[in-house]
Amino acid sequence: MTPTDVTRSRYIPWLFVAGFAIVFAVNATMIGLAVGSFSGLYTPKPRDRGLHYNEILAAQQTRDALGWRVEPTWRPDSDRLEIAVFDRAGQPLAGARVAVALVRPAEKGAVLGVEVVAVDVGRHAGHVTLPARGNWDLDISVEQGGQRFAQTRRMFLR
Repeated sequence: MTPTDVTRSRYIPWLFVAGFAIVFAVNATMIGLAVGSFSGLYTPKPRDRGLHYNEILAAQQTRDALGWRVEPTWRPDSDRLEIAVFDRAGQPLAGARVAVALVRPAEKGAVLGVEVVAVDVGRHAGHVTLPARGNWDLDISVEQGGQRFAQTRRMFLR
């Protein structure tokens, strides 16, 4: 073994230490970003929602008993959101009022309200300027004759 080989061989263990240090630094950065980005909480007061869970189930059963169906459609070429509402028999629901709010499921942010107007019997539409494309939760609320139907649909909007 030459003196040059001995000098080189002293650095080999330090290369392993440096490699592991890089792996630990990258993992620490990724953990920090993951913990700081999304809390996993969708509602502002999850404990209160949990305490009233039976009321939420009763409201869902009432909604399901109506038999109404909501079909949202996104038109990316015109940034237009269309909502079609049908009754139990599959006929357009006449005289219904529709309210829509958009929420990003992976970000904490303000709710993006959408003003929709009736364009035909059982059909409503509104223009939306999206701040970002991707997955959005559409919180759709329909009221007619004192009855209320609410549903959340996840859609990829681009």
